[in-house]
Amino acid sequence: MKRLKATIAYDGSGFSGYQIQLKTRTVQLELLRVLKELHKGQQVEVVASGRTDSGVHATGQVIHFDTPFTIPKDSWMRALNVRLPQDIRVHDIEEAAPDFHARYHADGKIYRYKWTRSKIISPFTRHHLVHVPQAIDVSRMQQAAQALLGTHDFSSFCAANTNVVDKVRTIWRIDFEEHGEELHMVIEGSGFLYNMVRIIAGTLLEVGLNRREPEELAEIVAARDRDAAGKTAAAHGLYLEKVHYSR
Repeated sequence: MKRLKATIAYDGSGFSGYQIQLKTRTVQLELLRVLKELHKGQQVEVVASGRTDSGVHATGQVIHFDTPFTIPKDSWMRALNVRLPQDIRVHDIEEAAPDFHARYHADGKIYRYKWTRSKIISPFTRHHLVHVPQAIDVSRMQQAAQALLGTHDFSSFCAANTNVVDKVRTIWRIDFEEHGEELHMVIEGSGFLYNMVRIIAGTLLEVGLNRREPEELAEIVAARDRDAAGKTAAAHGLYLEKVHYSR
């Protein structure tokens, strides 16, 4: 058996998240269907670097699966992409070490959150950008984000309905990029709690809209209380961009 590592992208607007669920369309379900077809009806386990929620997109999700087949990379790419729906694409595939694990060996991730500041939301981007027609003070958001850098207990930025006990994570950088009417937040860290990026995005947006002061972010971190932070930003603005591995 060979273990293959693949990098995939998907448009999350047509899925009820990544993880397989009963009676609903998910990314994992489509991957399992295609791999089962390629393996002549045999079920193939697929492991991802992590789950994404309903509506969340990915440009650099990483998965692994085991196969007895020895097929060139280009042939694997064609075989998968021709069978997958058009809202999932495989961008890269390679043989990995037999013990490689897409989830447990991830050293860090990069997420991107996208807003559009257009006066009218485009019908063609309404599932991929979050519309904020008000003026956003990006410099205030940049100032506030400094309090999140480093290693902290991010309980204030974690959804309340999680069983995770250890909520200490490290954020290496938070950058803001302006692309015309679009504003992007790029966040990179060792790992992220459930809804952590979306809660950070929602809280920093409140700072940018002058609904909070930049200095409040340090107080929110120290509070370790979900009620101290802002609203959870909408799912369709979030993209899993890259997963880091050292092996």
